[in-house]
Amino acid sequence: MVIAFDADDTLWVNEPYFREIEDQFGELMEDYLPLHSTAKELFKTEMDNLALYGYGVKGFMLSMVETAIRVSEGTLQVDGISKILDLGKELLEKPIELLPGVEDVLQSLHGKYRLVIATKGDLLDQERKLSKSGLANYFHHIEIMSEKNESDYAKLIKHLDIPASEFCMIGNSLKSDVLPVLGLGGHAIHIPYHTTWAHEQISHRVEHENFREVTEIAEVLGFF
Repeated sequence: MVIAFDADDTLWVNEPYFREIEDQFGELMEDYLPLHSTAKELFKTEMDNLALYGYGVKGFMLSMVETAIRVSEGTLQVDGISKILDLGKELLEKPIELLPGVEDVLQSLHGKYRLVIATKGDLLDQERKLSKSGLANYFHHIEIMSEKNESDYAKLIKHLDIPASEFCMIGNSLKSDVLPVLGLGGHAIHIPYHTTWAHEQISHRVEHENFREVTEIAEVLGFF
């Protein structure tokens, strides 16, 4: 059995930092739009740019700049753009805060199973976070993915040289960490997180014999 973990908001805090920076961006743009309207415009820009920039802070930063130019109708001054870039850099420099129980779980599973990180995002940023987390030595393989569709997981499972039935994915996103793996015949454990990006949310319940849901990461030990 190979056990794969998502990284952001499964092993360490991520989305709350994005929301914090998004709020600061909204305050910066208050002369042009109310906060909630700016958030909607930014999300629209992110979705339009996802195929070009992928996931991560750099794409988020570029989307903030593009949104600012659009909603200000090109009137935002250079110092405003500079402030947006500073917000992006602040996000890149956020500390790594491990979620409760993460290291205990990894210590318990390490040596008994092959452990893998399967996460998406910007390569340099994810490598930086992994290095700062102090968790790298627990993992047999690190996979930083541009997307998490069935085809992406199929490539990872093929690389690991195992059948899908021996692959278990643990993560906070039903859309990215659970459904594609179940579709391939693998196992998935969902750990809901209190803050989830709108793009990762789904409205329907998941019903599958290989699916489990827990409230905190320590509970996954009961399945291995």
